[in-house]
Amino acid sequence: MTGYLTAYMNNIESRINECKDNSELSEILAEHMDKIAFMQHERIVHFLVTMLFALVLAIFIVGMLLTDNPMLIILVTIIIILLAFYIKHYYFLENTVQKMYRIYDRILEMQRRYEK
Repeated sequence: MTGYLTAYMNNIESRINECKDNSELSEILAEHMDKIAFMQHERIVHFLVTMLFALVLAIFIVGMLLTDNPMLIILVTIIIILLAFYIKHYYFLENTVQKMYRIYDRILEMQRRYEK
């Protein structure tokens, strides 16, 4: 997903920079709004998965503190590593969606300029 989203952001930037008229800008805007909706859904799913992993981690930490099972230490370590990757990916999604909002605003501003 990271590669896909990075490629899309580069593509949309170049298309906006090469845009010549309002009709082309309207097509770009329609496509971009679809991508924003898709990425918002993706962001929500990753947020929920991240919170689930955090909850599972908390449960296993409590279990580790209440028992002397050394396997729980290994399990907690694995969950911490997975959670770190989920947080990193969620951070990327969150920041990229915010960039998409700024691109949306930029397209609207360009459309206003073309209308004048």
